[in-house]
Amino acid sequence: MTPEELLPDALLERIRARAAGYDRDNAFFHEDLAELADAGYLRIFVPESDGGLGLGLEAAAQCQRRLATAAPATALAVNMHLVWTGVAHVLAARGDHSLDFVLQEAGRGEVFAFGNSEAGNDSVLFDSRTVATALPDGGYSFTGTKIFTSLSPAWTRLGIFGKDPQGHDGAGALVHGFIHRDSAGYRILEDWNTLGMRASQSNTTVLEDAVVPPERIFRKLPVGPNADPLIFAIFACFESLLAAVYTGLGERALTIGVETVHKRTSFKNGGRSYAQDPDIRWKVADAAMAMENLYPQLSQVTRDVDSLADHGRLWFPKLVGLKVNATETARRVVDLAIRVSGGSSYFSGSELERLYRDVLAGMFHPSDDESAHNTVANAWLGPLEPNVD
Repeated sequence: MTPEELLPDALLERIRARAAGYDRDNAFFHEDLAELADAGYLRIFVPESDGGLGLGLEAAAQCQRRLATAAPATALAVNMHLVWTGVAHVLAARGDHSLDFVLQEAGRGEVFAFGNSEAGNDSVLFDSRTVATALPDGGYSFTGTKIFTSLSPAWTRLGIFGKDPQGHDGAGALVHGFIHRDSAGYRILEDWNTLGMRASQSNTTVLEDAVVPPERIFRKLPVGPNADPLIFAIFACFESLLAAVYTGLGERALTIGVETVHKRTSFKNGGRSYAQDPDIRWKVADAAMAMENLYPQLSQVTRDVDSLADHGRLWFPKLVGLKVNATETARRVVDLAIRVSGGSSYFSGSELERLYRDVLAGMFHPSDDESAHNTVANAWLGPLEPNVD
């Protein structure tokens, strides 16, 4: 199934028509989510045997790119569900079936969300400020605060992790599990009032002895970097799908810029279209070339994940490089689109004004610019050597 078949023009236009209202009202995209669920969009990674579409990461990324041309905040939030189902898919393709239950439950309509991010935790997946306490039955209780929990009003399954200080013989273990919507021990703070990506409603989630039963604990990993397939699967899906959203955002900004340039006329040049102005044409060409460099990178990286390509130590540089390229390219293209579109784009309520605010969120998603450059430098140059006096 192609992105155009899964997201036909009529559906895409309905989603686009609602985006400005969600942004203005700081409201969750309930109508978008309902229509996407009805279309089978949340079952992209679910095998056909479990009622899904059975697609891979390359197809999912192209679908998210298309959805983001209509509503970047909707696409960004849907990413979090697709990350978990994508992780389950990527693991299963490599013979690890520990998250098959995620695909089965998604096939039955459950909505997954990503509850891993923590304020001040620049170790990301390699450490946690949330405390995981072992229970006698093999389950764990979790106490901590998770930020940027997209899909807060709608998720039915929330993936979380925390550190058990006593795990791995006292060295600490990172424990991963899922809570249900009806679980006790968590609170959602209605604190999402941001510059952009407002419809995602990525509220803070406070865990207060939230209990995950033993059957929902799916990984215990040592603190620090490790080669567990779960880490690769999360990075592969998270970074690629983020890149897809910002690629779609940049694509839409370029389209709006081109349309606006054709409509604008120059009084000085006798009413000629700004599409005939050499400086404007240069800026549009610059934006178009930037986007053309991004499309094949997104396709190739996601295709390599699907085909089980072995990039060894270069896998993580490829993934973080894709994410940074997408978010930075989109920001540059939005800026160029605004420059060629004139002062009307500066008014609140214009689509470019909203895209300008939305695209700024890209710099805050992991891996950030500094972390990504460190990852790439380590892969090519080796780690920094300690200073010797």
